[in-house]
Amino acid sequence: MSGNVIQRSGKDRLRYTVSFEVLLMTFLIPAGSFVLDKPMAQIGVLGGALALKAMLLNFVYNWVFDQFDARAGRISSQRSHLGRIFHAFGFEFSLTITSLPLYVWWLQIGILEAILADIIITSFVVVYTYGFTLAYDTIFPLDGTSGLSEV
Repeated sequence: MSGNVIQRSGKDRLRYTVSFEVLLMTFLIPAGSFVLDKPMAQIGVLGGALALKAMLLNFVYNWVFDQFDARAGRISSQRSHLGRIFHAFGFEFSLTITSLPLYVWWLQIGILEAILADIIITSFVVVYTYGFTLAYDTIFPLDGTSGLSEV
């Protein structure tokens, strides 16, 4: 069944990933500097490292998630609200388990502080992910136009 389901191309996934991270960093770096009482440069370097890690993870995670959608005969840009919520929480969970060591090391904070910081950031990012993906799918719908690929 997945052979006829339209999916995003690598180029489209790259556009999604880069625009997702750039917009997110414009919110998080100033807020993180203020809340954590750390210099903006320190938060910016950490944010850049986390963004790079997140972009790589985002690219792979979305490809895998889209494969599940395709096997079920669903087009990813037509994902249900429940599917979008599951997608956002799954992505943030994978980010959390890979980010905590970086928070502890770079900010020189304890694991409990890192977990609390991550919970706050993750809570924001889950909502952001949902909204960003919905907006992206609205602006760049999958409708069989160029730049897309079929599975």
